[in-house]
Amino acid sequence: MSLASAALPSDPGSSNDWASEGKGGLVKQLCKASQFIQSIRMQLRFGDLTRAPIRLMRLQVIDDVVECDWMARSLDPWDIDLARNVQQRHASLQALRDAIDVRALLFDTMTQAETAHFRVYRESLDHTREMIIVGCAQRNDHSSRGVHSLVMRAKVLGFRFDLDGATFRNLSPKGPGPLQNADLS
Repeated sequence: MSLASAALPSDPGSSNDWASEGKGGLVKQLCKASQFIQSIRMQLRFGDLTRAPIRLMRLQVIDDVVECDWMARSLDPWDIDLARNVQQRHASLQALRDAIDVRALLFDTMTQAETAHFRVYRESLDHTREMIIVGCAQRNDHSSRGVHSLVMRAKVLGFRFDLDGATFRNLSPKGPGPLQNADLS
């Protein structure tokens, strides 16, 4: 797991959060990032459908935008005797629950964040990463409160994915740069 980057403004007189918070701004942001990482380790240590941990891959904070990438939980070893479609359904439901929980945790912990970009990967059979969920979320988006379906709640919160039955299909970002033009729904 790596704590990614905290980018500083190139113009010290600019009016962004880093400069306006003074010399303690960077330390404050690093403390918030550390708190977020510890919260993931403690609060999301185990899932409802699998005991495997989430593996945070990247956390980047630039001004009021946070990018967070993680590896979805692997299948639970206790599910080995279940039918493959049941195992895949459990993994998919757990990945969606985790995406919603990580989003909430990020906005609760990192109070300066107004926008967050998410990428969720899974390990494929040939041990490569496959992107299965992407998302762009705003702090003040509370439109999912009345939505009971987990899939619809995730979509309303800004997550995009492609389910084939109970299994996520591999997504590939369209266009240059992180999550630009990633309309993958």
